[in-house]
Amino acid sequence: MIPSKKKKVHQRVHHYTLSTTDFYNNPQFKVMKFNYSHLLTASILTALTATLPAQAFDLSEQLLIGGIMATAGQCQNVSARLPDGASLKEFDNECRGGMPIRLEISYHPNAANEFFVKLTFATANGLSQVSPWKLSTWAADLEDSVENINGRKRDYLLTAWYKHTRTFGDEDSLGASFGIIDSIDYIDGNQYANDELTQFMNQVFVNSNIYNLGSYDGGAALEWEQGNWTLTGVGMNIGENDNGDNYNFWGVEIGYHPETALGDGNYRFTLTGTSDAFPDPLNKEKESLFSYGLSFDQAFGEVVGAFLRVSHQQDDAAVDYKSLYAGGLNFNGGGWGRDKDNIGIGYAYLDGGNRNVKQGQVFKAYYRAVLNEHAAITADVQYLQDELTKTDPNQDDPEGWIFGLRLTAEF
Repeated sequence: MIPSKKKKVHQRVHHYTLSTTDFYNNPQFKVMKFNYSHLLTASILTALTATLPAQAFDLSEQLLIGGIMATAGQCQNVSARLPDGASLKEFDNECRGGMPIRLEISYHPNAANEFFVKLTFATANGLSQVSPWKLSTWAADLEDSVENINGRKRDYLLTAWYKHTRTFGDEDSLGASFGIIDSIDYIDGNQYANDELTQFMNQVFVNSNIYNLGSYDGGAALEWEQGNWTLTGVGMNIGENDNGDNYNFWGVEIGYHPETALGDGNYRFTLTGTSDAFPDPLNKEKESLFSYGLSFDQAFGEVVGAFLRVSHQQDDAAVDYKSLYAGGLNFNGGGWGRDKDNIGIGYAYLDGGNRNVKQGQVFKAYYRAVLNEHAAITADVQYLQDELTKTDPNQDDPEGWIFGLRLTAEF
């Protein structure tokens, strides 16, 4: 796969189910199955990719084509009754799946210039509609996320940009990109918690939800590198937010990337903001969003790595969460004789904003086993808890577990 980070637009909900057996229809354990043809398709692709070269298709010295297909199923074990207008909406045990297929094309006419296109096709939407939690349990671009992107009436095409890089000596460079871009390709990176297809699945361990990062729309980015230091700036115009309003997004990040005796590290400070396009808590005026935070990741030898994210946003606009404190560990499989496998463990605490959330917590762990040069399978478990403002005496706040299985095939 061509090295590229992903990102996330707000998912619009759509789902479907298959018929179930009487056992699964039991009210004590109601399960709505995800489409098992996803797993069959992924298994076939995994077998086929075993014969492919280890890297992206190098069609020439200038042209590379790569991609990744992921299929996953998640089952939630939860009981929740939440306010929904004049009644309470009940949530129960459910299973759902989804399958995104990402294609990336990179063309380098020479060392200073690059043209890049990323497309994603997907089926189903995972647990989106049946989950009671504010956070997405799988932050992938699923079916509704890749259709009518940001209200632009554009489907499947996520990014399409041109980049020119000017070098100054051996360690200094300045890159400028413009086109349809994704801010997450430039800011809020993390070595151990930044990819929902190969690392953590929950959105809070992919990128900070506090930053309100813009994705898949027109904009430009500047990237300056000098030795171990980087400075990045991003500006975008987003077609529409959840309220249907057009807005501008900007982000600035300074990073320090030392190579120490312990191992490589990355330390970043990030600022993000938007134009006045988001309703205030009383829905009377439009306000801007402004956020800031720190992101660290550090290797401690060849087996252990750690990461930390701390971010905060102002609450002039209506926001679900005001602050995020997340961290975790990564264990490389070399510690038990499987060099390409890894284990990820993470915990996140979120302070509630000015809407109906007091606080939230997420615990996450996964084991990723590499099957061959292209395929890997991941077993994943999440515990989520939201404490909400009490508006109904019979309200039952969401608390429960998510169990998942994800298969990926890269080419």
